[in-house]
Amino acid sequence: MLITAAEERKKGMTALFIDGEYAVSVDTVTFISSGFKTGGEINDDELYDLIEASKVNRAKEKAMYLMEYRSRTRKEIKDRLLPLYGENAAEAAIERLEELGLINDEGYARDYAEQLIVRKHFSRERAVYEMLKKGIDKDTAEEIIDEFDTDPVEQIKALLETKYARAVNDEKGRARTVNSLKTMGYRWSDIKEAMSEYIDNDE
Repeated sequence: MLITAAEERKKGMTALFIDGEYAVSVDTVTFISSGFKTGGEINDDELYDLIEASKVNRAKEKAMYLMEYRSRTRKEIKDRLLPLYGENAAEAAIERLEELGLINDEGYARDYAEQLIVRKHFSRERAVYEMLKKGIDKDTAEEIIDEFDTDPVEQIKALLETKYARAVNDEKGRARTVNSLKTMGYRWSDIKEAMSEYIDNDE
């Protein structure tokens, strides 16, 4: 097969024309470094390898771009890369991030746990659930959350004295507070105990 044209396009891509017809677009840097040129021959296996190399390079660039904005878990990165570049390219990009020390799931988990427990005041159960969604394994999530040694009743009381201080003064406000606390993952029994001075114990 003859590469009859290689036209640079937007976003760092080059369109390859083979035997006079458009065939595929590949990463420009990958194409230049491959040694293939307009007027040169390329067979099916070489074209496949070129396409795969292009995917890997694009995946690595995308992964670095994603990490510029915030730390992410391995799962988060893979979930973003997989639909765009495929399994092999996604794994290659993640391995590169790990080599550079940019992915550290345990370190991320500790930072995220602090955000969930200290800043968002989520319950232990809700915090673990959110960490599992990020791809952090259950044992690691529970172990890190347990380091905060949180008492749900005391957590709720602290919220009643700050975030919900005004809301608990009337019935509607208390109802909204209860619903909000449930959304944060707190159990009714703990909410009831913490709000005992505000609500009917027989409710």
